[in-house]
Amino acid sequence: MRLILSRKGFDSSAGGCPSPIFPDGSLYPLPIPDARSGIQYGQLHFRDIPIGELVQDLTRGRHTATEGVHLDPDMYRDALSRRRGWRPLLGQTGAAQGHLRRQGVDEGDLFLFFGLFRPVEMVGGHWRFVKQAPARHVLWGWMGIGQVKAVDGLPMNALPWARYHPHFNIGADPRNTLYISSDEIDLCGRAASLPGAGIFPRLEERLVLTRPDSPRPSAWRLPDSFYPQPGRSPLSYHANLWRWEQGPGDMPGFCKLQSAARGQEFVLDMDQYPGVTAWLARLLSDLGQPAR
Repeated sequence: MRLILSRKGFDSSAGGCPSPIFPDGSLYPLPIPDARSGIQYGQLHFRDIPIGELVQDLTRGRHTATEGVHLDPDMYRDALSRRRGWRPLLGQTGAAQGHLRRQGVDEGDLFLFFGLFRPVEMVGGHWRFVKQAPARHVLWGWMGIGQVKAVDGLPMNALPWARYHPHFNIGADPRNTLYISSDEIDLCGRAASLPGAGIFPRLEERLVLTRPDSPRPSAWRLPDSFYPQPGRSPLSYHANLWRWEQGPGDMPGFCKLQSAARGQEFVLDMDQYPGVTAWLARLLSDLGQPAR
């Protein structure tokens, strides 16, 4: 099984700011703007929070409720009214899809989503970022791959429940691909399978990738089972050992990684790194919530 650490949601370049960590610790990954999308921010809700108002507040009006939104990956059933048959899904194309293809990503593999997050607060009826609170890279959800579909090759009547998705609106594109979630995933031969897709509903330190001692979100702390081993393929985009530091004395059981600034999809063959599989199984079992 391949693990894909997948960068998704607002950041300094896409959207212009981090996604919010709400006062109760809950996470919501803001989907990036998309002028071609038929969905607007004002149509989305997270619990009782109108996403259009939230986006307008956090971006100080740079993005508004009437702007199109690239709802991808689409992981929250209650975000929109759904047609029968809906399930979580992700679209990919361009260089990122080319990288996934070259890495052999296919059915049975698993996306682990991360994004840039920062605490927010409500002041005077509007949301704002908490002053001096840092932005950090945080894991926020996962999706096992149940089906892989080339969009250009789909019959017109295929996947009627998914036709709202922005990857149906980008025109002819041979790389345009949909990844549809599996019903369940099996990690480490567990007696009980795990949900095929889900979210981490609240911030936990185990979900934070950014090192606690670093002001840079891209300076990561990972379990030491991620550290590149001789004769094994390292995490893609991170083959250079200068990016890594093994087992620093102040972080037993972890390694340091300077993560790549570019690239959306970082792929690791977990068959070569069984310790990562065990870590992932514990993370999903302990902290995850099925997508619904």
